[in-house]
Amino acid sequence: MKKGVIVLIVIVVVVLIGYMMAKSGYNNMVNMRETVQAQWANVENQYQRRADLIPNLVNTVKGYASHESNTLEAVTEARSRATQTRIDFDQLDEQSLSRYNAAQGELSSALGRLLAISENYPDLKASQNFRDLQVQLEGTENRIATERRKFNEAAQNYNRYIRQFPRNIFASMFGFKPTPYFQAAEGSDRAPQVQF
Repeated sequence: MKKGVIVLIVIVVVVLIGYMMAKSGYNNMVNMRETVQAQWANVENQYQRRADLIPNLVNTVKGYASHESNTLEAVTEARSRATQTRIDFDQLDEQSLSRYNAAQGELSSALGRLLAISENYPDLKASQNFRDLQVQLEGTENRIATERRKFNEAAQNYNRYIRQFPRNIFASMFGFKPTPYFQAAEGSDRAPQVQF
């Protein structure tokens, strides 16, 4: 009789410990996933800030460089494509992140061409509105880089956590999947050529 009670107590203790570990692991996975999702929202917020600045920048340049319409149209179209490219966080995968990155990269490239126009227009470069918008845009680009880095750090912590044994078993049971990272744009490993 005593052995039966002891075995029962040991079984109950083991089950309780297992339950507590599973509950703790699951809750940690949820918390880490929420952190990754919050960081994704911060990335999107900074991209939206950039998209909101662009019409003001384009209109400022239009006043000085109206015959640069191809560049202005390219920026407007790239902004439109970038703001239409949305990702549902629950559907975030390598392919959707790659499409999102491509749209944002196209916008960055168009903005670079737009800002290069200012070199040909001394009055535009001297315009306080243009300088203010350029400073805000540069600050936003830095914020985007910071938020992307923070997203990658949160994704790395989350991915590492759900891939470690025995949590990987619980993660797969409850549908926790790894989150993809932002990658550098193709060709960014080569320094741009500047010619005068």
